Parts: sequence; C-alpha cells; structure tokens
Amino acid sequence: MISVSDPDLSIRAGVATIFLVDLADQACIPCRGGVPPLALKVAEELLEKLGDGWFLNLVGHLERSYSFKSFGDAMKLANAVAEIADEENHHPDLYVAWGKCRVEIWTHKIDGLTESDFYFAAKVDRASADMNT
Repeated sequence: MISVSDPDLSIRAGVATIFLVDLADQACIPCRGGVPPLALKVAEELLEKLGDGWFLNLVGHLERSYSFKSFGDAMKLANAVAEIADEENHHPDLYVAWGKCRVEIWTHKIDGLTESDFYFAAKVDRASADMNT
C-alpha cells in the first residue's frame, strides 16, 4: 500500500497513478490576459502547498517576508529572486530593508492570482533555502 500525505491523483484505466510534483519545478506560464484569477478556494489549496510564511494579503496577492542577519543577505535573496523573475518572465514586487526581504506576487495582467504565482513563490522558497545551506 502506498501512503502519501498530499498526492495529486490521476485515475486512468482503473489504476491510480500518483504524481508528486514540486511546485518549484513547474515553469511559469506567461499570462496573456483575458482569463479570470484563481478562485479563492483554489488559491487557498495551493497556498497550503507552499512553505510556511506565505499568506494572501488584503488585496489577494501572495506575500512573504524573509528575515536575515544583514542587509547584504537580504539583497542576496532579492538578487536571486530577480534572476528567477527574468528567467520565468514573472516579476514580483520586492521590498528590501536591513535584515528583511518581502516578496509580493500576483499576475499583473489580470490583477489576481494564477497557478504560476504559486510556482514562482515555491521557486523563491527554494532560492532562500539554497542560501541557508
């Protein structure tokens, strides 16, 4: 018997196949507009798959603050996020202060959230974890 805490299941030909896909491994898909933002329920389900600290702010954007021991370390994360943003063509708002980097993510074209926003958030978490290893 296979036991997985939160698998994505696909049933094909009567056989259950478990797909465990890390959000950070997904490519951000550029939004062309004209699509609705994610429903709140879907956004909340995806939020549960992100690392601790992410939340939906008052305007419905993904947000997280990271703490550091110096301004330079906060800038290192901001620069890592900038590289990811250019690679993925998905650009968050960043706020950098001494010992802190806050990341705010949403899809500007639809003024709401898409799956790609959650993929990007997971990539930011991965970059932060890589800094601490």
